[in-house]
Formats: sequence, C-alpha cells, structure tokens
Amino acid sequence: MRVFAVAMLVVIAAAAPAGATPGAHHHARPKPIRAAFYYPWVPGAWHQDGMLFTKYRPSLGYYSSGSASLIRRHIRAMQYAGLGAAISSWWGRGTQTDYAFKHILKVSANTSKTFRWTIYYELEGHANPSVAQIRSDLHYLRSHYWNKRSYLRIGKRPVVFVWADPGDGCAMATRWHAANDVGAYVVLKVFPGYQNCADKPAAWHQYAPVEPTQRVARISYTISAGFWKATEATPRLARDLVRWRKDVRAMVASRARFQLVTTFNEWGEGTAVESAWQWRSPSHYGLYLDALHQVLK
Repeated sequence: MRVFAVAMLVVIAAAAPAGATPGAHHHARPKPIRAAFYYPWVPGAWHQDGMLFTKYRPSLGYYSSGSASLIRRHIRAMQYAGLGAAISSWWGRGTQTDYAFKHILKVSANTSKTFRWTIYYELEGHANPSVAQIRSDLHYLRSHYWNKRSYLRIGKRPVVFVWADPGDGCAMATRWHAANDVGAYVVLKVFPGYQNCADKPAAWHQYAPVEPTQRVARISYTISAGFWKATEATPRLARDLVRWRKDVRAMVASRARFQLVTTFNEWGEGTAVESAWQWRSPSHYGLYLDALHQVLK
C-alpha cells in the first residue's frame, strides 16, 4: 500500500503527406503535458512508525508544505526541469491535502503565469467511492478550484488524475463515466484489462515507480528515478543517473500526450527528484532535475 503522507514539448507540425495539395491545412500535434506527481502532506509525514520516514535528506530540509516560499521554490525547480504542471495528491474535501491545494493554487497564481496544477484523486486507490460520492467530489472541485487560473485544463476541460488499486477493473471506469457530469478530463490509472472497458476516460496513465519506465500506448509515458521506501532495507529500484538520462530521452521520443515524472517529492517511498544532499549539484536543483533540464529545456 502506498504511504499516506502528491506535465511541455514545442508544437510539432504534422508533416504533409506526399502529394498533398500545397497550402492544405494539417493539424499540428498538441503539446505534450509534462508533469510531476507532487505530495503536499508534510511536515506530518516526515515522522511515521517512530522513525524519520525517508532514506534521504532534502536540500531544503524537512520542510512544511504550507510554506509559501517553499511552494514558490518548488515551482521554480519544476520549471527549471522543463515541467509545466504538477499533480498534487488529494484525499478529499476538508483534508490536509485539500487545504494545501487551495494554498498552492493561491501562491502559484502570484508566482507563475504558465505553471499549472491538478489533483491526484487518491480515494479510488483505497476504496470504491460510489457514483454519488465521485460526482459530489467533482462538483466540489469545480466550485472551489476549476475557476482558478493555475488549474490545469485541456481545452476548456479541467484535468483530474485518478489513482486505482490493483483490484480495480472496468467497473471503476464505469463509475467515473457515470459520475462525470461536469465535463472533467479524467485520466485514470490503468489496471489489467483496461483496454477492453466499454466506458473509457479521456486518457490513461500508469503510476508504478518501482519500474523505471511505464508506457501506455501514445497516451502517457512515465519515468521513475528510483524507489526506496523508508521501511525497506534495500531499494526496489536503485538510482542510476545514466539510466535516468536515457529514460528522460526515451520519454521525449515517445511523443506521448502525457509525459510524467514519479515523483517530485514523495520522500517516504524514495522516489523524489527534487534536490537532496545525496544528489546535490552546482545548479542547486540537484542532478535529477539537471538531467531533465538538459533534455526538456
């Protein structure tokens, strides 16, 4: 079970086919959305199970997600890396992550005109919320967040990423299809047999940072720097900067609509790519963000 503690290419014009009429119009490929999964649940998550819940030492210290200066620094770091959005862990209305997200959008509006945020709907990964609950939550998000400039949209549709557990199936996709009466651009996490579902979301993604890369057709491509959970003696995915640079290039080459990083700052599972003392660099952004910067910028 995950620790409870949180996407942009230049538009590439479609090449005209041989024999095309001069001056004919052709649709340009939409810009990929490059985003990182983001976790606004500290300081509460720094200490769990009677221990400091991370194997690493963040360069910014064991910070608080509620700090406006911290949020501004994180936005600058992600923009430096060539990311245009972040997917913030959200556990429902009235939770700490809900209050944090409200603050994040406020700070972001005063920090960047281009960086965007969306949520990662975590409840689906730990329960099977009813159609009524999902619809109610989507209406809450619409009334509280979707009118904010910093909220991520595709066209006019607000984007919502959704976590899922391994036991989920097409019934989950059907619940979200039935609940979405507000036109949200829903991006569900894949599960076995997702391709065969009659009810499909706007897009699919994978969140599995124990694997270095995860590709879902031309829809999404996700990369992970490593996975070393605080309670485990050895990493399930060892960090390797040579491999990471290769994976970043592969992500770009995929031309996937969503190009995702797991994660920016999930320290408990050891998947973070923000700067830590273990991979600090002269740029002060850390070696993993430096690698993204070199390819994505």
